[in-house]
Amino acid sequence: MKIYRKTFLSTVLVLLLSGSLFAQEFKTHAVKQGETLESIAKQYKVSQESILKLNREIQRGGAVKANTILVIPVSNEPVTNVVSVRSMLQEITGKEKAEKQKVPVGFYTHKTRRKETLYGISKKYKVSEDDLKRYNTELYSIQLKKGMELRIPKFRSETSKEQQINEADYEIYTVQPKETRWSIAHKYGITIDSLLVLNPVLSKTSNYIAGGQQLLLPKIGTEGAKAQSPQKYIWYTVPAKQTFYSLEKKFGIASNDIIALNPEIKERGGLKEGMVLRIPDKSSEIATGVTTENFIFYEVKAKETQFSLSRKLGIGYGELLALNPDLKDGLKEGMILKLPKTQTGDFDVRNALILDKISLLDSIHSGNRAKLLYLLPFRLDRLNVSDKESTMLAIENRKDVNYSLGLYSGAMVALDSIAKLGVSVDVKTIDTQLDATHVRGVLQRENLNGVSAVFGPLEPKMLNEVAAQVASYNIPVIAPLADGAAQSPANVFFAMPSEKVLREQMLAYIARVKTNENIIIIADQKNKGIEQVLVSKFPQAKTVVLKDDRTLSIDKLNQMFALDRENWIFLETDQANLVYHVGSVLNSSISKDVKLRLFTTNKNKAFDAEVVSYSHLSNLRFTYPSASREVTSNGFIAAYKKRFGAEPDAFAVRGFDLTMDILLKIAYKNDFIGATNTIGETSYTGNKFNFVKEFNSGYFNKGGYILGFDKMRIVEIKE
Repeated sequence: MKIYRKTFLSTVLVLLLSGSLFAQEFKTHAVKQGETLESIAKQYKVSQESILKLNREIQRGGAVKANTILVIPVSNEPVTNVVSVRSMLQEITGKEKAEKQKVPVGFYTHKTRRKETLYGISKKYKVSEDDLKRYNTELYSIQLKKGMELRIPKFRSETSKEQQINEADYEIYTVQPKETRWSIAHKYGITIDSLLVLNPVLSKTSNYIAGGQQLLLPKIGTEGAKAQSPQKYIWYTVPAKQTFYSLEKKFGIASNDIIALNPEIKERGGLKEGMVLRIPDKSSEIATGVTTENFIFYEVKAKETQFSLSRKLGIGYGELLALNPDLKDGLKEGMILKLPKTQTGDFDVRNALILDKISLLDSIHSGNRAKLLYLLPFRLDRLNVSDKESTMLAIENRKDVNYSLGLYSGAMVALDSIAKLGVSVDVKTIDTQLDATHVRGVLQRENLNGVSAVFGPLEPKMLNEVAAQVASYNIPVIAPLADGAAQSPANVFFAMPSEKVLREQMLAYIARVKTNENIIIIADQKNKGIEQVLVSKFPQAKTVVLKDDRTLSIDKLNQMFALDRENWIFLETDQANLVYHVGSVLNSSISKDVKLRLFTTNKNKAFDAEVVSYSHLSNLRFTYPSASREVTSNGFIAAYKKRFGAEPDAFAVRGFDLTMDILLKIAYKNDFIGATNTIGETSYTGNKFNFVKEFNSGYFNKGGYILGFDKMRIVEIKE
């Protein structure tokens, strides 16, 4: 009721404003996740001040909450929002004069003890409680508990003279195409945390950054250095008897510049042995060409060593040093390192950032109690459960009921499994009845505080409405069988990879394994667009012209075959008869001299039709992308059989895998969204989940498999 009351009041406010301020025209705007006052003002070509004047509930520099309805003036006046260092500093502080903005130079790790309080910890480390919450976002929603590991920001101490931010120490940087947060942080020699503090407009829940976006970044603060390009930095430990003269001679940097970068020199009355100074590294080239096209990036963690880093990243330390000259003065927590994009090792990569592989099973915190809400169309209102025969018939004839029962049965096995690991879960299940009004009423009556995630619903419109209803509680909504839409609520996780994602994975696989194979493309009229994509990827490919869009000429096809190398044939169609025809023709063409292998970028129902011979597909080593893989014998199968006395179907497998993913991530971090952004790809019995946030939309699953036939068995191909 609370959510709808807010919407009602906002609507009334809009109507009142539209009636009383008749001298000017207005529009309304529903704020989307990630939008800012600046971006909204630019979108409507009005000034930020004009929006603030009509929407008293928001403040300059403050966050604009998603789903807030703003009144936007329609104006033909030119927008005069001039971006400057001063205006961006004011955005950070929210004051006329940008003062006291602290940028962490590092972090401590603190493990909480029994009866500790935020107040006590803040006093111990001389930071504010707001700073503790800012860098430990779980503290916004849960109480402090024993055993929590907190990140404590470490700030340079300031005297009253140095408390003001000097505009000359900063500059506006325009993001170039293909640049990422990590390439920019690497270029400027700062940490990601510092980048986020300086630029609150950047999302804390995704890694998105737009080409052309303007960022506030630090630079050397003297007149002589204002015209310099962005620089990288080294960290230098002051030895005994070090003087400014010797520093100037060693690094070629004026002492005033060194002091400007290291205010602790003034605080401590000059250079002291053991001080760690930030020095511009003039010996290394500026990283203007560092983008996601040729590099991936890694942020150094606390207590990492040369040996552990080399082993994790799969690269020798000498090679790593050549790519990152800053390392010559030692590893520092928060350093951003670059590696070639082709580098592989014991890590995952997401959006060009190297993520440590985390074993969720080994990272469980039993104190993190999950609360799940299942919204599925069981249609109990339509089933006569006292009549077993009619009930079974109804289940067989209704896909939505079938899907729901499959998903939920798998979820129940997952709940049993997680309980054995010592994790407690509160579960509530609601039959949506495919009735949006019913679901709306249920959620209005439900206490949504503390809900960790919503599983379902299945119907797209209802999914969007539920997502909007729970968004103010920051609750993720998991769509188990949907692959998403371009514009979707920011808190929705689409668990099915799209056809486009699977096709891209297939093309990437082919690009990795292809040597000199002869590629032939067979596509019907409906799939000519895919044919063009394949030809653009493989310019030497040959294309087959079909007769009546259903059959091909065997003689012409035989002329396309190469005898000195393997022939790879792509079949792109959703016609079962064409799959049967091509499979038969290719199978009859296999010989000692003609080696054939069949591929598709979209394995749809046509390839599973009864007329299609699995024997032919096996002989052709048919290879294709898939959202899921075959499940044979494992612990889940045994547990499912024991509980339900039957083999699990694909929906049961998905229900188990998805529920395990939700529960393990919550047990790890007590925050499904935060854990998803940290961990990267996860893999379970038959499904992968690699949720990636899209700008102004939800999370989409980029995880999939490459499968193939091998002696009448379907196996996962791991290259």
